[in-house]
Amino acid sequence: MMDLGPVVWPPPPISTERLVLREPEARDRAAFIELYASPEVHTYLGGPRPRDELEREMPEVPGRRSGSFVVDLDGTMIGHIMLRRATEHRSPSAVGKVDLGYLFLPRAWGFGYAAEACAAALGWLEGALPGEPVVLTTQTANAGSMRLAAKLGFTEAERFRAWDADQWLGLRAPFPG
Repeated sequence: MMDLGPVVWPPPPISTERLVLREPEARDRAAFIELYASPEVHTYLGGPRPRDELEREMPEVPGRRSGSFVVDLDGTMIGHIMLRRATEHRSPSAVGKVDLGYLFLPRAWGFGYAAEACAAALGWLEGALPGEPVVLTTQTANAGSMRLAAKLGFTEAERFRAWDADQWLGLRAPFPG
């Protein structure tokens, strides 16, 4: 995966009804470690990373790159959204398209924050790179992620097997111009 290309980064913070999407900061490091060490978050992502390894290797400002948004609720990081160009992918039809990824801390699950934040990030992308199709990959076993994909307007492009699990590739077509 690589960055998005010709976009102005970082954009000004994006506010939704309840959230702010912003560039990562040093104060988010502990939440990033919690996110990547969480067994619940990584149930469908190959398992968590060891906390001590993350403590040693996590940069002072994690996730600082084009397309990387911290999801902030009342001044605290609750999630991370990534928009990256898929330069390689297990599904060749995804290559060259923008890939949406997201991770939320378990305490933030079930409140609609992921849908609200992802919709805002996709809205920003449409303004920054009009007409870009977006893909999203999730395990078919991840019912919550499958529901979120549908809510965000992704439709099934294909299914494939990777990482010892059945995967679903969704496509969100560009908005008509």
